Amino acid sequence: MREPAFWSGSDTLLSTVLTPAAALYGAIAGRRMARPGRSAGLPVICIGNLTLGGAGKTPTALAVGRILADAGHRPGFLSRGYGGRLAGPVAVDPRTHTAADVGDEPLLLARAASTVVARDRVAGARAARDTGADVIVMDDGFQNPSLEKNLSVIVVDGARGIGNGRVFPAGPLRASLAAQLERAQAVLLIGEDRHGMAARVAAVPGLRLFRGALAPDAAALAGLAGKPVLAYAGIGDPSKFFDTLRAAGIAVADTAAFPDHHRFTAAEMADLLARAQRAGLALVSTEKDLARLAGDPAAAPLMARTAALPVRLEVEAQDAFAAFLRQRLAAACAARGLSP
Repeated sequence: MREPAFWSGSDTLLSTVLTPAAALYGAIAGRRMARPGRSAGLPVICIGNLTLGGAGKTPTALAVGRILADAGHRPGFLSRGYGGRLAGPVAVDPRTHTAADVGDEPLLLARAASTVVARDRVAGARAARDTGADVIVMDDGFQNPSLEKNLSVIVVDGARGIGNGRVFPAGPLRASLAAQLERAQAVLLIGEDRHGMAARVAAVPGLRLFRGALAPDAAALAGLAGKPVLAYAGIGDPSKFFDTLRAAGIAVADTAAFPDHHRFTAAEMADLLARAQRAGLALVSTEKDLARLAGDPAAAPLMARTAALPVRLEVEAQDAFAAFLRQRLAAACAARGLSP
């Protein structure tokens, strides 16, 4: 979905009118989050966010998976599979599954490690255990109480922050900020902190703050150098993708923004190709968008003309972040009598 403008704080009238509905939604969400979850039988690290929309959860999940694998663990990813038709549990196979089956993000996760899609997260966790995982990295699901979480890392986009700080529908928060932060153990702030999120984290005892940035792939950037491009994206914040290109010196001559998880129609794909052809522009999009297009025969001409720009999360003080993850994982294993 596209966020309404008043969620950023530009219109206080609408958010004020919606405050009673937000109070009810927040109360229900807060009580739901407080319910005890069921054990997966192995440690669960949840990568979540505070607001509706994207924040960088999937790159963070991938980074956490790499850190755990480097430490000798066998991480398995668990996702609800938003946008996919399969309820699961199902082990994702990028060779046979499409985004229409399992969603776009699980296809990216499955390139790195075993990935299970399941709307029932408890059943999904058990299926992940059956794949041989010794720790589950859950992409999203922080507000879902069904599965016990041993560590919750909240991802915040520093440029967007938490909008007007109000709960849905008056703002973008999924529950009150206090209710969410008190159930997290760490916050990963991605990019410049333009809205004072670090100060909010510092006010919560025991909550750790880490910082990071999304770095575009150097080889992909080199392939785009010197070419004017039409950049298109259907992600949580397409403007961030366009700004990344511009900051890297890519000549962005035209853009096309679509909602998160957008399914491109034949007319939209034809329009993108025609616009690029008329203006002599190269096409570029995100890995997530190309994962969503893959498997659709009608998308083949667009995919053939589109370059992907992969991004990778780079965590500042990565050794400290890795040590934090290992310590929390070791404590979770010890509580279950497992070998860390």
